[in-house]
Order: sequence, then structure tokens, then C-alpha cells
Amino acid sequence: MGGMARTGNRSRGAKGGVAEARRPEVRLPPLVDYDGEGLEPDGDYDGVRFEGTGLADASGPGARFMDCELRGCALDRTELVRARFIDSVLTGVRGVGTDLAGASLRDVEVVDARLGGVQLHGAVLERVLVRGGKIDYLNLRKARLKDVVFEGCVLSEPDFGEAHLVRVEFRDCVLKRADFTAVRMEDVDLRTVAELDIARGVERLAGAVISPVQLMELAPAFAAQIGVRVEA
Repeated sequence: MGGMARTGNRSRGAKGGVAEARRPEVRLPPLVDYDGEGLEPDGDYDGVRFEGTGLADASGPGARFMDCELRGCALDRTELVRARFIDSVLTGVRGVGTDLAGASLRDVEVVDARLGGVQLHGAVLERVLVRGGKIDYLNLRKARLKDVVFEGCVLSEPDFGEAHLVRVEFRDCVLKRADFTAVRMEDVDLRTVAELDIARGVERLAGAVISPVQLMELAPAFAAQIGVRVEA
């Protein structure tokens, strides 16, 4: 069942007993420009800047990126299964079919991304900020998200099925046809979502906080879940 709510802005903070997500504080050191081609399986990239690098169809399963910047890179069908991103920033990356299944992102900022069909199932995200941009068909099934903030972005048909969300904030962003099937939530803040459209799993919102306006918008979906008919 689905529902939709639109809310206005609210000041940031732990309100109503909701623990606030810890944001990443990435401070990149002086970087060295990447001068290679493609990626290497289990490659080790430390303090590297990928500026407009074409990484489409590149294969780097198990690669490690520490103190790195990826800016304006093409990530179409890039294979980064089990890759690790630590203290890194991804700005303006774009592509379809990027495979990050089982990856680990810790202290990472993703800014103004334009991605589609990103595979992050089974991934671990800790202290991650996704700000601006648009991501279609984001697959986060069975992923673990802790201290993650989605801010001012559009998530179209994201799949959070069986994921575990702890201290996750959706701030001024759009959630279209979100799938929360079998999700587990702890201190998930949905109050400032600009557009909340839940395709599946509305009954799994235990552990989330919503606004009074959102409650009214979602009331028909909640009623349907417990078998209540609302008639005039």
C-alpha cells in the first residue's frame, strides 16, 4: 500500500527522542591525479583524485579507496563489488548499472550524483552523506545503514527491503515509490521529506518518526494494513 506526504522545513536536531545522525567530516589531504586506465581488482588507491575519469565498464572488485576524490566520473556498469570507500568524496558522478554489492562506505560524501540502477545490496554504509542529485532504482536490500543522511536528493523507487537503518535522516528529499519491505528501523527521521511515497512496507515504519501532516496522508495506508475500512 502506498501513501504520500509533503512537509515543510524544520530545524535540524534531535527532537521527539530521535537520535541525530552523525555526519561525515571528510578532510582530504593533497591529492595525486590518477594517470592510469580503468581499475584493478583489489587495487589500493590512497590519496588519489579521479577527475572526469572514464570508468565505464571498469572492473575493480575489492578495491580500496582511501582519502580519494571522484569528480565527474562515468560509472556506467562499473564493477566495484566489495569495494571500500573510506574518507572519500564522490562529486557529480554519473552512470547506470554501477555494481557496489557488498561494498563498504565509511565517512563518505556523495554530492550531486546522477545514477541509475546502483547495486548496493548487502552493503555497509556508516557516516555517509548523500546530498543533491538523483538516483533511480537504488538497491539497498539487506544493507546496513548507520548515521546516513539523504539531503536534498531525489530517490526514485529505492529498495530498502530487509535493510537495517539506524540513525538515518531523510531531509528535504523526495522518496518516490519506496520499498520498505521487511526493513528494520531505529531512529529514522522522515519528518522533513519533501515527498513521501511508500509503495510497499508502510507497516514496517516502527522505529521511524513522521510529521502530523505525513500521518494524515498515510492514514489510509495504515488503516488498510489493519483491515479498517474508512467510509463517509
